[in-house]
Parts: sequence; C-alpha cells; structure tokens
Amino acid sequence: MNYEINILSNAERTLRKLPRPLQIRISAEIMKLADDPRPQGYIQLKGTEDGYRIRIGDYRVLYSIDDGIKIIAVFKIAHRKDAYR
Repeated sequence: MNYEINILSNAERTLRKLPRPLQIRISAEIMKLADDPRPQGYIQLKGTEDGYRIRIGDYRVLYSIDDGIKIIAVFKIAHRKDAYR
C-alpha cells in the first residue's frame, strides 16, 4: 500500500525555512504517510473530499490523497495559527 509523496513547492519552501530539527521531524512524519496515509490522529478537512491534516507539535501538514493512483500531495505546512487561512 505504498503511496508516492509529492511535496508542492509552497510547502517545500516553508519546510526549508524551519529550524533543522523541526525540518527533520516533519519530514519523517511526511515519509510515514507513504505507508499509512491516514494515521492515528489525522483529520479530514471540512469542505473537501480528499483533504486531510496531521498534527506535528505546533505545526500542521495539510495534504490530499488520491487512492486511485496512490499519490499523496502535501500542499501546505504551517504553524497552527496560520494553517487554515
């Protein structure tokens, strides 16, 4: 059930601006999505069919899942105060 992970440029740019230990922690959690795209604690975003979020400390990773072609697209990484704007 391995999914391919695509991190969109906006999310990648945000990830690169974070402190190195946080980058490593968030990257590791994103890579775990390849094996389990709906881990414990995930939440489906309201108003979307395929939008989800996981919580990593004070940060949120927003992503979509395409089960047909097994792709996860990470479209936003943000601090919790800015994640849903």
